[in-house]
Formats: sequence, C-alpha cells, structure tokens
Amino acid sequence: MILADDAATARLGAALGRVLGVGEAVCLSGPLGAGKSTLARGLIRSLTTPDEDVPSPTFTLVQVYDGRRLTIAHFDLYRLSRPDEAYELGLDEALDEGAALIEWPERLEGRLPADRLDVEIAFDGDGRRVRMTPHGAWQGRSLGTLD
Repeated sequence: MILADDAATARLGAALGRVLGVGEAVCLSGPLGAGKSTLARGLIRSLTTPDEDVPSPTFTLVQVYDGRRLTIAHFDLYRLSRPDEAYELGLDEALDEGAALIEWPERLEGRLPADRLDVEIAFDGDGRRVRMTPHGAWQGRSLGTLD
C-alpha cells in the first residue's frame, strides 16, 4: 500500500489499533525517518486519546499506555545489543497483559511474538510504501477502513 503523507500513515496506525488484541504485536521496521513513530503515534492514540503525548521510547526503551480496551507497550529496540534485553524489559509480560508495538524488531533476531503483524515502511518518492505480513492471529484479519 502507498501512504501519501503523515496523515495517511497515522490513519493506518489507528486502523491497526482498532483491531489489535491482547497477546498480539505490531512490529514496525524501516529506515530512520520512514514514519515508524508516526504510525505508532496513530496506533497508540486510537487506543488512548486523540491528544495522548506519545514520545519516542528511544531512550526509555519502553513506554506503557493504559488504553480504553487494552494496555499497549511501545518498545524501541534500536539500542539493544542482545535479543534477551527485550524480554528483560518486559516484552512477555506486555503480551500477557495487553499488546506490544515493537520498533526495530530485527533486534530480536527471529525471537518474535507468534501473533504479530510485520509492517515494513519504505520511502517512495514523497510518500511511503508499506508492506504488511500477518502471522498467527493476524492472518485473515481485516483492517476495516482507514478513516
């Protein structure tokens, strides 16, 4: 799918948030500046409030938000040196109690949650190209509308 601008990227994030369930993850990959944080912000705000402060967890590594229907833990794994560090930060617990949004999932070296949607974002001219690959519970799930 092609996303023309940041607003379209945020709408995709909101659509993902509307169908995200307990025990599931959305894994965001792509180069710096591709729109991972914009998509994450749209997803988190769809679960919390439209004006929720959603800072990048680059330095804190994880931010947890109590949503209206589930808790979402936003992980930024960019600075991790070992896959085990994500689990030390509480990735398993986050999935037991709610859902996880994972930026830089390649840092897990294949130790990814079974029920996940891989979202790859790439530059495409002035817009972004997104490829989504469902795994486990995400297979066959409709995102509904992107409004």
